[in-house]
Amino acid sequence: MLHPHSRSIPTETSRADAKRRALELLDDAGIVLTDAEREDLEIADFGFDDLSTVGTQIHTYVNTDRYCAKELVQSPGQTCPEHRHPPFDGTPGKQETFRCRAGEVSLFVDGEGDDEEERVTENPTRTPPTREEHYTAGREIVLEPGDQYTIPPDTNHWFQGGEEGAVISEFSSRSVDEKDVFTDPKVDRLSNIDY
Repeated sequence: MLHPHSRSIPTETSRADAKRRALELLDDAGIVLTDAEREDLEIADFGFDDLSTVGTQIHTYVNTDRYCAKELVQSPGQTCPEHRHPPFDGTPGKQETFRCRAGEVSLFVDGEGDDEEERVTENPTRTPPTREEHYTAGREIVLEPGDQYTIPPDTNHWFQGGEEGAVISEFSSRSVDEKDVFTDPKVDRLSNIDY
């Protein structure tokens, strides 16, 4: 049996299952993708080969030097690991707005201010899947269809799909995946990228 954080290539079945589930969630949300876009859906496992627990399915509409638009799909309980988008090349880093289109997603961000309630949610509805020491952002924001939240640049955040999964539209400044900094040093964002 594989360790949950091994770096082996995911099986074709798990990738095909993740893609199938993501496309079903997109269809249910009324998000129309062309046949080519459906075929090119990115399946990101972050190097863990455990897509049912850690991963994100991504369709990128556009990503230029000025802006980016994506659909992010989380299966039920699936987590995108904690990361931040730091400054680089004179930019402040990526700023992104998440808008929930379907389902429910728990977004955890670094809280600000002196008030403990603003920094940490006392009884969160979701918990990290594993390796809890690598999930430090403690303020939970639950997004349901029509809700949105803007994550400032260089802010630790992670997110997890609710009981029915979630479809999240992301609108942001330029996305440069290789510049993302993950709290867990075992995360490999660029490993096993498969479309």
